[in-house]
Amino acid sequence: MKNLILLIRPHQWIKNAFIFMPMFFGGALTNMTSLVSTVIAFFAYSFAASSIYCYNDIIDVEDDRRHSVKCKRPIASGAITIGQGYAIMLLMFSLSMAMVYTLGYRATDLGCVIAAYYVLDIAYCRLLKHYAIVDVCVLSFGFVLRIIAGSAATGIVPSHWLVLMTFLLTLLLGFAKRRDDVLRMMKTGEAPRHNTHRYNLAFINQSVTITAAVTVVCYIMYTISPELLARTNSEYIYLTTIFVLLGLLRYIQLAEVDDATGDPTKLLYKDHFLQVVILLWILSYVFILYGDKVLG
Repeated sequence: MKNLILLIRPHQWIKNAFIFMPMFFGGALTNMTSLVSTVIAFFAYSFAASSIYCYNDIIDVEDDRRHSVKCKRPIASGAITIGQGYAIMLLMFSLSMAMVYTLGYRATDLGCVIAAYYVLDIAYCRLLKHYAIVDVCVLSFGFVLRIIAGSAATGIVPSHWLVLMTFLLTLLLGFAKRRDDVLRMMKTGEAPRHNTHRYNLAFINQSVTITAAVTVVCYIMYTISPELLARTNSEYIYLTTIFVLLGLLRYIQLAEVDDATGDPTKLLYKDHFLQVVILLWILSYVFILYGDKVLG
């Protein structure tokens, strides 16, 4: 059971929280129908992601065996055979489609989004991850698909600002993760990925800085946009920029000072500063968007 859990990586499902964003920013958090549909989409996407994790570990088994950390993965270590890996991959995808089916008349839309994600990630595992810059862009677009999945499940059309900020933020995280690969290559002399030689610290540090700056500017423009002001009837959303800026600065500090960005998901579970900032950002939004409903 332990090896199965390690293979399907449920701790990575937190990434799929992006699926809740169309509902959250659309002011539908208190709508039970939208909430149930989004939860279904979350698990459908999570099972599909776990299926891809299985496929990735099967494809990368030889490279993982030479990696100082990834060699402990179930397939690389031999705890789970490649044949069993394919079986678990199929099981996870079947569970995903079963969840999609329960969504009723929105099942087709969500199914198409998950299918697009599945095809994109298989292409990533087989080919696209070998090309520098393209690899992080593909991963970022995968998060955009999560936004679209949340929209498909609820019928709530996401703001173009939300889509753009999601792409930029995850692009930053992707570059920071590649930074860890470069550091590992500098220490061991062996590249963790085939394209690591196409990155270096100077390029990645500049990419992280530029992407973070554009993300903050984009977020500020979103908070003062006429469409948001008209929908929320609040002039105070721009104040949440404080938490966004603090979160980005903290992440850059962890990346460039502490060299601790190998896995952004694990970092989020461990770093209390980031947890507090994200919690305060969420609470501030809940108060601004839903304060009247809660107090009423």
